[in-house]
Amino acid sequence: MAFDGLHIDQAQGGVRIITLADPDRRNALSDEMRHGLRDALRAAQDTPDVKAIVLTGAGGCFCAGGDIKAMGLPVPQALQRFDILHEIVRLIALGTKPVVAAVNGAAYGGGMSLALCCDLVVATETARFCASFARVGLVPDMGLMWSLPRRVGAAKAQQMMLSGREYRGAAAVDLGLADMLATGDPVATAIDEARALMPAAPLPAAHLRPINARHHGDLDAVLRDERAAQAALFGTDDHQEARRAFLEKRPPVFGGT
Repeated sequence: MAFDGLHIDQAQGGVRIITLADPDRRNALSDEMRHGLRDALRAAQDTPDVKAIVLTGAGGCFCAGGDIKAMGLPVPQALQRFDILHEIVRLIALGTKPVVAAVNGAAYGGGMSLALCCDLVVATETARFCASFARVGLVPDMGLMWSLPRRVGAAKAQQMMLSGREYRGAAAVDLGLADMLATGDPVATAIDEARALMPAAPLPAAHLRPINARHHGDLDAVLRDERAAQAALFGTDDHQEARRAFLEKRPPVFGGT
């Protein structure tokens, strides 16, 4: 089984391992990666023999977030790319099968969002979490304004999203960004944890996960609001300046327009 930018493996006991595998771009969410990940998650959710999913990244990085080189498109095209990310979030957070993230290295921006919409997060000492959206003139997306408050509380989540501060390894576990620190192979640990989350009766999970998502913050409402916010921000001078500054390897100069 092959999907663009991904490696797919099947572990014993019904766990499918989906590995983001574009280390040259630090597993950024390029168009190819977005389509591939969405299709791989659909396939895993639709395959009866798959009981749980482990999501990880290759090359010492989980996911660096959005592909800044691909930004700067007209708003309608940018929103088409954006809507694929929302499909991915719904497949992970509202699907019938538990998903465990194994985070080694950077989980920045959308990479942090991707990890935190999973049921459980296994981190290594080198794991680095950062809600870096403000650096590119955007609001947090991929459901982070839903998932982060559930993990660390509303006040702390807002501080993290405003500051863009990085949290590493054991400190991330202490804060609740991750659930446990892997002392060995994080994927092996994630597989064990995924097996522990497999429901004995699979059908109730199709009801449990969406109900839990609604009654501890409405994920769909957050996704609608973040889409509207990003639509307003994609065309701003500040977002374009952030993109140019990244490509030119210099600090951005924001003007508030």
